[in-house]
Amino acid sequence: LQGDAGLIGRGGAFFPAGVKWNFLAGAPDDERYLVCNADEGDPGAWVNRVLMEGDPHLIIEGMLIAAYATAAIHGFIYIRGEYPLAVERVREAIAQAEQAGLLGDNILGRDFS
Repeated sequence: LQGDAGLIGRGGAFFPAGVKWNFLAGAPDDERYLVCNADEGDPGAWVNRVLMEGDPHLIIEGMLIAAYATAAIHGFIYIRGEYPLAVERVREAIAQAEQAGLLGDNILGRDFS
């Protein structure tokens, strides 16, 4: 079902997200990790930085959707050290999402954490 959506990675290879997500299918429930690689190693790449500094809630929302779809219970965002404003904004957005009950245990009163 995840592959049917046609979602693709935003890296240069445009790898199908459903294929990546299906890697988690056989993992034990307590070992499912979701990683957002917001590094920009390609020269002239800046879209990740724009998202993190401009609307980091979009990244968090996308990660929550992916975590829900894959039953991942741990999430990590990699941000390069050269982007201190992005780090600050993402941290603020995470705190706001936690405060609103959108991150953490029993999100929105559901059995999803």
